[in-house]
Amino acid sequence: MLLALEGIAGSGKSTLRDRLLSTAACEDIRLRHIGQFSWLSLEATRTIIGLRAGRPAASITRAVTAVRHDLELHARHNLAPALSQGPVVADRLTLSSACLLAFLHERPVAHYVQQLTEVTATRAELTVLLTTEPKLCHARLSKRPTTRRFGENPLAAARLADLYEQAATAWTQATGLPVLRHPCAVESDLDLLASACLDWLRKTVPHTARKELPRAPSPDAPRRLGP
Repeated sequence: MLLALEGIAGSGKSTLRDRLLSTAACEDIRLRHIGQFSWLSLEATRTIIGLRAGRPAASITRAVTAVRHDLELHARHNLAPALSQGPVVADRLTLSSACLLAFLHERPVAHYVQQLTEVTATRAELTVLLTTEPKLCHARLSKRPTTRRFGENPLAAARLADLYEQAATAWTQATGLPVLRHPCAVESDLDLLASACLDWLRKTVPHTARKELPRAPSPDAPRRLGP
């Protein structure tokens, strides 16, 4: 099973991911974690780095080609080997890329979702969209020591939050796959989201098969939600 966590910066993706990894390890489920990009093509990487810094590509075609090529490489060289060993949780994946493209290149986000869903090997069986309010996300980010990135200022975050909602709808229309939309604002939200995700994971890893897998080292203690 491939599970994708999506949402704007500060929405709680890393906190939810850490909770899932920690709980899965306790249940002998070898849940693996993977990032958004493969970084296996120099040309695609150059374009994607520019997009992530807020610089549109020279053309829409070049931007989509770079993201799609990286996604294809990610599926072949990273996701497929990981999924052959068990379930995988991706910290951002297709929806985040589609929203980035729509933010920088003025076309409806559904157009980019359609382009990227054609890479069928990266279709997540369950996508979790964290709909945490942008103001709360900004408050969390302001407490981090790292420099603010493109897309993290309040106006950009609000725009991206809207794009994520549209992208989630387009995703389900294009693939028929579910998107769980819920904020991750307080501890009870985190508990609910983690429980829902783990229920899906347990269905893919029968209990009788879990003990046969080598026990992975326990991950670091999961993060707690910020203010």
